[in-house]
Amino acid sequence: MDQGQRYAAFRALHERPGAFVVPNPWDAGTTRILTALGFEALATTSAGYAFSVGRRTSAGALSREEVLENARAIAAATHLPVSADLEDGFGRDPETCAETIRLAAEAGLVGGSIEDATGNPDDPIFPFDLAVERIAAAAEAARDRLVLTARAENFLHGRADLDDTIRRLQAFVAAGADVVYAPGLPSLDAIREVCAAVARPVNVVMGLNRVLFSVAELEAVGVKRISVGGAFARAALGAFVEAAREVREKGTFRFAEAAITNAEASAYMT
Repeated sequence: MDQGQRYAAFRALHERPGAFVVPNPWDAGTTRILTALGFEALATTSAGYAFSVGRRTSAGALSREEVLENARAIAAATHLPVSADLEDGFGRDPETCAETIRLAAEAGLVGGSIEDATGNPDDPIFPFDLAVERIAAAAEAARDRLVLTARAENFLHGRADLDDTIRRLQAFVAAGADVVYAPGLPSLDAIREVCAAVARPVNVVMGLNRVLFSVAELEAVGVKRISVGGAFARAALGAFVEAAREVREKGTFRFAEAAITNAEASAYMT
């Protein structure tokens, strides 16, 4: 598919009945595996990419150029629509967010998210009006070429205020966001309330914490799109750490029994 077809396919996934899963690869190899396993769209993960290049997952750990280069490699490794985690848009002002969206589209992406987190632990969330202005600028840049996801980050930064989160998501919809997303919602009831309050598809992340629900449960409360963020990357690192500990501490190699074969790994890469 060319980029226009990928964009149309990604929009169609949000418009059809039911929920869909958009998993998060962190490089070309994991992209090829997820494509081969039959998923219909993919999304990048800043956390997974940061871990793969020896960085901590934190604000400012990755530059816009690095994130877009990673996203470009992922988009080139699949025929599927790819959306990118574009963090805070890589700048405070609305025009920087718009420029990030334009660059994302030029990199072959057909979706992207902008969050309202500042990266400043002393003042972690952008003021309401500025947050909305940023999404409005991004939405104008995204028009007809990129599905824009607007993120309200309260629950990731110690602000467990569902009313303010919903207020922000509703304003983001009014500003032109195609999808809304509030990572870290604490319960199925909270997710249901968000879905009922906004007139756009809602993305929910699973694997972020111990609050885990099935696709069927999330679909039943109105969720349209389900991502896993950095959870697949952390699961892979978990298996790596356990294997290394076994060898270092026990001197055994039983971990290899669960490893896929070279032949299977190679088959995914064709």
